[in-house]
Amino acid sequence: MSEIVVTANPKAPNEISFEQRERDLNELERKRLKETRKSPFTNFYQVNKDSSNYLRSCLKENPRALELLLFIFDHMDKYNAVICSYKVFQEALGVGQATIARAVKYLKDNGFIYIYKSGTSNVYVANKDLVWNSWGTNLEYCEFPANIVLSKSEQEDQVKVRNKRIQTVQIKEKK
Repeated sequence: MSEIVVTANPKAPNEISFEQRERDLNELERKRLKETRKSPFTNFYQVNKDSSNYLRSCLKENPRALELLLFIFDHMDKYNAVICSYKVFQEALGVGQATIARAVKYLKDNGFIYIYKSGTSNVYVANKDLVWNSWGTNLEYCEFPANIVLSKSEQEDQVKVRNKRIQTVQIKEKK
């Protein structure tokens, strides 16, 4: 077995062993990959150029649906999913429930989004062939976990109900 000699500050290329050079190159590659992942584009999502004609058709046929779709894109997680209520959509876009219902139906019927159920909640998943929010190698993981967007006004209703319940509870004393 040969002895490995490492020169702290080599002056000539032949002062570095092949093993040391390989370790140095591997370390440089790890650093390069780490820097690549610190992309300035972390707040971006990718739109498939082959599908941009679908976005244009959505703009022409149902502009509110496109507005809703962009809201979903802006709030989806790295796996294209988001959970939120119609109330969130209504408040964010400043429209009524019927407008949201028509927009969601349009997006679903035309393959822009998929809708899954989680209890009584809807999980909205953007079509990964249209838009993607992560590394291209993660496409197989599309659809979960999901970001959940809550509406403050919905929460206030829950607090009122909780407070009302607390106020009406009576405790009987033991005799």
